[in-house]
Amino acid sequence: QVQLVESGGGLVQAGGSLTLSCAASGGTFSRYAMGWFRQAPGKERVFAALISSSGGSINYAAPVKGRFTISRDNAKNTVYLQMNSLKPEDTAVYTCAAASGSMYGRYDYWGQGTQVTVSS
Repeated sequence: QVQLVESGGGLVQAGGSLTLSCAASGGTFSRYAMGWFRQAPGKERVFAALISSSGGSINYAAPVKGRFTISRDNAKNTVYLQMNSLKPEDTAVYTCAAASGSMYGRYDYWGQGTQVTVSS
């Protein structure tokens, strides 16, 4: 059983930056693909960025490509999401998740989420 705890959310002005962290425990972190997902008010949860277990494969959703960077440190059991040039439309609850298979497959474990609010 993997437990995931996000941190780093908050309020930022448009154009600013934030870095989210997701600390994992209870499993072998390096075996899991990881993803950051976000859910804006009144909308469905969608993926923002995915990273394979080794970190060798990465995929970004079109709205964040070029502005967000996902990375992982398997020695620290942590995955990060560096968010630059933030826009009001990036406002959402950001949740990290772990997948025991492909990063494009089913995500088995989810964190509780962290709120990111971007003011205009």
